[in-house]
Amino acid sequence: MPPDGSLVSTDKPVEPVETATPFAALPGAVGSPPEHYGNPIAEQRALARGEAIVDLSDRDALSITGDDRLSWLDSLTSQALTRLPAGGSSETLLLDPSGRIEFVARVLDDGTTTWLLLDAGLGEGFRAFLDRMRFMLRVEVADRTAEFATVGALGEVPAALAEFAAAPHGVPLIWQDGWAEVAAGGHSYAAAEGHPGAEWRAVEVLVPRDRLADLAATGTPVSGSLALEALRIAAWRPRAATELDATTLPHELDWLRSAVHLAKGCYRGQETVAKVHNLGHPPRRLVFLHLDGSEGVAAAAGDEVRSGEKVVGQLTSVARHHELGPIALALVKRSAPVDAELTVVTADGTLLAAAQEIVVPPEAGASANVPRLPRLGGVRRE
Repeated sequence: MPPDGSLVSTDKPVEPVETATPFAALPGAVGSPPEHYGNPIAEQRALARGEAIVDLSDRDALSITGDDRLSWLDSLTSQALTRLPAGGSSETLLLDPSGRIEFVARVLDDGTTTWLLLDAGLGEGFRAFLDRMRFMLRVEVADRTAEFATVGALGEVPAALAEFAAAPHGVPLIWQDGWAEVAAGGHSYAAAEGHPGAEWRAVEVLVPRDRLADLAATGTPVSGSLALEALRIAAWRPRAATELDATTLPHELDWLRSAVHLAKGCYRGQETVAKVHNLGHPPRRLVFLHLDGSEGVAAAAGDEVRSGEKVVGQLTSVARHHELGPIALALVKRSAPVDAELTVVTADGTLLAAAQEIVVPPEAGASANVPRLPRLGGVRRE
């Protein structure tokens, strides 16, 4: 990892410290945290109905305290956060000076502390960066992963889970994903009509780790991480642990939808965000793929995507959906034709047909006919 804690090099994120989870002791559990409990398809259906919870306790959690916490985080990252209310949720990106995504954080504020939820292994790098940027501001950053575990659900928070939500300052630490709508100041390149993300209502709850065993013992229906991944992919929802590489721009994944405010003040990487959005096009685009499952061969993240004999991209996430069958997200070159017959090449050389649905269209950016951003140094608006 580079000295500044960024992920722009080809280094992989820090491996998360393995933490024993009581959910791994439940009947049928495979993995820790469990990938499934013996029936991933049934678990998907239960999760989609809002009946189950998912152990995400390998994910990281940071806290920021101090009077300047929100304005400080606002000045460093892509989202407008200065007016985030107590109990409010958001999402933000830390970009490098060239506009590439380094870290993705799900943001929650309880009126006293700002909480940052990150995918497993990313918290330490982000904490190290934030520590170096404190200067004389009234902020303190701490890694709270050892104290709090993340537990996920879809829809309303199940009552049993809500009872275990941490609330150190009287506000339950429950993050609500805003992917279903375009955030204020954001922009979506994907067509609004029929967007599958409109039904995506994910929540993440911070639970004290010393109460995780009690939660697991309540008998609340559980689903594994494979179930959550399949539903996430079907919603076209990007994730740091799967969709990012060393060169990813937020435009390529349609992440301006939820994590970028296009009319806020300056932050690192803003110039690239503005140029690509107003004057250019992202070099790659996210697509959703329906994969041929008739061969009985499973594709995997990293498999090549071809148009004819030409390699045009690679898979980033793969799952078997309870209704759609084998599905995937992939990043392909902008020049890949939208009507091309794509093929996925698996590790053993099997060719799988892949039908694409357009998430980010090739014309995303300058041709999108959207308002221009204010010039750098102009009047700040929120």
